[in-house]
Amino acid sequence: MSTSSFPTSAVFFALITLPFCAPDTFKAAVYEHAVILPSGTEVPVSQDDALILMNKNIDILETAIKQAAGQGAQIIVTPEDALYGWKFTRESIFPYLEDIPDPKVNWIPCQDPQRFGHSPVQERLSCLAKSNSIYVVANIGDKKKCNVHDSKCPSNGYYQYNTNVVYNSEGKLVARYHKYHLYSEPQFDAPDKPELVTFKTTFGTFGIFTCFDILFHDPAVTLVEDHQVDTILYPTAWMNVLPFLTAIEFHSAWAMGMRVNLLAANTHKVGQSMTGSGIYAPHSPKTYHYDMKTDSGRILISEVDSHPRKSPDYPAAVNWNAYANTIKPFPVQKKTFGGNVSHDQFNFTELFENSGNLTVCQKELCCHLSYKMLEKKENEAYVLGAFTGLHGRRQREYWQVCTMLKCKTADLKTCGQPAETASTRFEMFSLSGTFGTEYVFPEVLLSEIRLAPGKFEVLKDGRLINKGGSSEPILTTSLFGRWYMKDAIYNSCPPNNSAITYLLTSILLIIYKIL
Repeated sequence: MSTSSFPTSAVFFALITLPFCAPDTFKAAVYEHAVILPSGTEVPVSQDDALILMNKNIDILETAIKQAAGQGAQIIVTPEDALYGWKFTRESIFPYLEDIPDPKVNWIPCQDPQRFGHSPVQERLSCLAKSNSIYVVANIGDKKKCNVHDSKCPSNGYYQYNTNVVYNSEGKLVARYHKYHLYSEPQFDAPDKPELVTFKTTFGTFGIFTCFDILFHDPAVTLVEDHQVDTILYPTAWMNVLPFLTAIEFHSAWAMGMRVNLLAANTHKVGQSMTGSGIYAPHSPKTYHYDMKTDSGRILISEVDSHPRKSPDYPAAVNWNAYANTIKPFPVQKKTFGGNVSHDQFNFTELFENSGNLTVCQKELCCHLSYKMLEKKENEAYVLGAFTGLHGRRQREYWQVCTMLKCKTADLKTCGQPAETASTRFEMFSLSGTFGTEYVFPEVLLSEIRLAPGKFEVLKDGRLINKGGSSEPILTTSLFGRWYMKDAIYNSCPPNNSAITYLLTSILLIIYKIL
């Protein structure tokens, strides 16, 4: 048999001169987990009983991890509270906690499980990552000893943190993040300041934070803008709130507004409106899941750009008030009226014709809408709404919102109340606003809580418009703005040290960007 006469030296030369390139894409997985909860969370259990429960949940996560790895996924994100649930006291959560070291210690728990004390959960997660050659992102509890004579030290002598960990494909601990913006978690402490946690892989640079953190500037915005991460890893236990804050709605909008990949894994608990996970790209959702009908978990897997900023379809930067500031408000056609949305007082005006041009304002925010319905349904009412101010009962976050939303019924008094179904379709819509913030997140939510991938876009001048013909029935079309510099943290008196640091840092960042 004759062999090729192509010189071996030529082959070797060709191989050594080929440029090394990082992969353009990677395969990601997120798992929405139906958590096995303890029978009670108010009374402490033994450490052994706590571990038995956590292992039951890890058994389920193990199946998802193996499935993801078997389909070629390089990283999997699992939810917040996935190992033990929620609603604990400081005492009752303690048996579930382990001491999680700084990743700088260069530790593979699977190989050396006793190095930092009793750590069976970390050992098992590390071994799952190692044996399946996949990055594993999990949420567990961290405990840190403190000086009981220090006035800040809790009475039990430990700080307790809601913590994300990341193990690489060799089982090594490569990231640890302590949640900063706690929602309703008396069992946990917040760190002194937001942690900015990133790590690099061959398929991109990653940042990580948890649940409620996504609504604030730090760490979320800083990771994207200053650390230039490609992808955010996001464990969450998100309770859906219509009309603006269902998980799939806001998380996909955040990815588009920040122009970054977001891998969001939610817990699944129908009784507490917890569902909604997704793999979101800067231009459109890759895949998502929302299920309020079953008690089952769900794995999602998709190909994602490793470096979205280098992608040819990377969306352009948006000037969110460019269009709205150049036009005169449309003539008032019907009286503006007030309505309550999640404890916020909106100004509304009705879409009372099949098509039209409307403006509604509140303080400095004016929202403009041009629209055309395919057919105006007599039993459905839509309004254009505007809100600017501190949101809700907590009064922590400053919102600016322009929205076209369906009222719960044809009675305008129900506008702003949660509505889950609609039948009205729009041939066209164009929504814009005179925002005072550059952080605006575009949302379109369809009937029965569904997204509209590829069916809308944001123009460079800040208009949110439909594309590709008539829409599916719409629940809400919104531009959800966050004006971080007007958050309550900046107006507290007297401010604490972390608030002062936060404020000064933000001011310096703004000056830096101007210069």
